[in-house]
Amino acid sequence: MNNLRTVVLLATISGLLIAVGGVVGGVGGVIIAGGIAVAMNFGSYWFSADIVLRSSGAHEIERTQDPHLFQMIEEVANRIDMPMPRVYVMDTPQPNAFATGRNPKHAAVAVTTGIRQMLTDRELRGVLGHEMAHVKNRDILTSSVVATVASAISMLSFFALWFGGRRNGIAALIAALIAPIAATIIQAAISRSREFQADHDGAEAVGDPEALASALAKIEAGVQRVPREVSQATAHLYIANPLGGVNVGRFFSTHPSTDERIQRLRDMR
Repeated sequence: MNNLRTVVLLATISGLLIAVGGVVGGVGGVIIAGGIAVAMNFGSYWFSADIVLRSSGAHEIERTQDPHLFQMIEEVANRIDMPMPRVYVMDTPQPNAFATGRNPKHAAVAVTTGIRQMLTDRELRGVLGHEMAHVKNRDILTSSVVATVASAISMLSFFALWFGGRRNGIAALIAALIAPIAATIIQAAISRSREFQADHDGAEAVGDPEALASALAKIEAGVQRVPREVSQATAHLYIANPLGGVNVGRFFSTHPSTDERIQRLRDMR
């Protein structure tokens, strides 16, 4: 169901791009904006892992520095049928984690020192399953495609606001004001859908939905207590929104409510 929802949302945001392009400059407008957006996001996708890891302050560690963590990650990687990822640590008391990489062969998993201290091994294993499920499901690719389309919509909306008003009247004004908001809402909805899917697939691979449910409850409390400043562009990658108490509204949130995630996980038992 989550995968079907993602497909529907991708089709919707693609249709929105075509509609806005038609208002501004017809087929040519769509092609030009799409080409610019692809060029802008191609590098971001190709080098996404390094960009996110650097911006998060994560540093790579070797097996000898934390053999127990490596053993857990290796076990989960085998369960989820993907190669051993690179391992990174973020020195922060906030309990959180993320995975990145354009495919399983170029994956990296990053955990905070806070999550290592807060969670049991069983709970951390559930978190690692969730994160590696993101990579296995090519969610970085999905988010990159959505970002490309959303960028193109924003560009076309800018053109509509400044150059299309006299030519297309009210349609151009609507495209300029409404389309970027609609694209942002759809982008956030796709992100939430991928979180649900990673919860399900990770818990299924590890064979312990309750472990992830318990971890999410602790992480949510920890994130609210110790918020962390990160880029809005990368916040969606974390298992819980690292910005903590920042409330952007349900429709604009990149993460589902923790209560709903926990309930879905417990329904799997």
